[in-house]
Amino acid sequence: MSEKIILEMKGIEIQFPGVKALDKVDFTLRAGEIHALLGENGAGKSTLIKCLTGVHHKDAGTILLDGKEITPISPQHAIQMGISTVFQEINLCPNLTVAENIFVGRKEFKKKIINARARELMKRFHLDIDVTRPLSYFSTAVQQMVSIARAVDIQAKILILDEPTSSLDENEVQLLFNVMRDLKKEGMGIIFITHFLDQIYAVSDRMTILRNGKLVGSYNIDELNKLELVTKMIGKDMQAIFDLHPAEVAADAPDMLEAQHLGALGYPVQDISLELKKGELMGFAGLLGSGRTETASLIFAATRPTSGTLTINGKTVAAKKPFDAIMNGVAFCPEDRKRDGIIGDLSIRENIMLAVQAKRGFMHPLSRQEQNELADKYIKALSIATPDAEKKIGELSGGNQQKVIVARWMATNPDLLILDEPTRGIDVGAKAEIQRLMIEMCKDDVSVIFISSELEEVIRCSNRIVIMRDGSKAAELEGPFDGNTQSRILSIIAGEEVSA
Repeated sequence: MSEKIILEMKGIEIQFPGVKALDKVDFTLRAGEIHALLGENGAGKSTLIKCLTGVHHKDAGTILLDGKEITPISPQHAIQMGISTVFQEINLCPNLTVAENIFVGRKEFKKKIINARARELMKRFHLDIDVTRPLSYFSTAVQQMVSIARAVDIQAKILILDEPTSSLDENEVQLLFNVMRDLKKEGMGIIFITHFLDQIYAVSDRMTILRNGKLVGSYNIDELNKLELVTKMIGKDMQAIFDLHPAEVAADAPDMLEAQHLGALGYPVQDISLELKKGELMGFAGLLGSGRTETASLIFAATRPTSGTLTINGKTVAAKKPFDAIMNGVAFCPEDRKRDGIIGDLSIRENIMLAVQAKRGFMHPLSRQEQNELADKYIKALSIATPDAEKKIGELSGGNQQKVIVARWMATNPDLLILDEPTRGIDVGAKAEIQRLMIEMCKDDVSVIFISSELEEVIRCSNRIVIMRDGSKAAELEGPFDGNTQSRILSIIAGEEVSA
């Protein structure tokens, strides 16, 4: 790693109405280093990056690029100076080809030239793909690589990766890390924003930690262990935060849900059977594409079952669409909160009341007073960080958006709440709050299905764990769980243990 400093942000201050988003924050990036920018949602990471890329304008402080003071006035201006960003949500055009996405906006290139250059770029990223196909044809991992390739081709000095691994599987993550290491060797400075602690230690050289808009400190990667890192991020002891235990389920608790041979024609899940007791938390483990989300979709009738039976609270139901599931006490927080959960231009109040209004029927609208009472109740109950219920949900942090979606379904008083990756892309403190909330709901006799790619949290929260593989239930483990549970689950996922 070079000692040459390519970026220096000194004493950065940004004030929003009623909030000091950044308070005298310093940040330094060297050439040829991967620098993790860390902190809880709301800590100031995004604001600092938006300041660097010209989205927000600083109220005080200086930014030096290669020793010269700069004042980015827009993202395009930042790109022209060599500062490029790859966001968590792919910010490309899915209807254009891979080559067109890389070179969009640069009209001086002819199609044959851009196709040839795009092929060379993709090979550099260890990908042999047809660059003349539309971007939508390819996986999220490939789309991320295309975003990075575009940044590299415009000769960026600084590459900002904002939660780039949140939708990638383990092999795709390693491919991305290899590319990051290659770019590091070429002298590029990389700012890496992630909530995955293991990934920080796997690929980063240094880290800077923010909390409540202030600088906690900058450290070499070997100066802090994970416990020390999290403690500095949240300002509290990690052990106390994650001292969670599943709610106890009585041996004679009645079945809340019984699915027998549930499936759909031509669907990845053809024959799934489950039994879930009242007040039980069932964790779903498995690789991406193993059938976890697809099973949840069948139960909620987002995918209409064409075979099998579904029994809820002792009553066989014929759920053909999500509304039928809602009316039978089932609620579903989807995996992709941006696409399937929030309505970004609506307020927190409007987002919370949607499911209740749908259940009641739009011929019987909730009064404004009822909406306000509902919103205020759940903002307080879930500690949603907002000045009021009228703030647009799209302006909230990821963790607070997730809480609003959970609030939406809690307001329907469900018997079963399905949470698909509710802690993905949110900070450690918000994760603990969501997990604690699930357990508290189980104590109130709500049943929960919890889907997560993080085995540690599935094991910590669940009474029972269903392990999915290739669209089928590979095994089912009963709690309480011990230190060997994680390795056992991994063995089952890998097909080394065929039954449990």
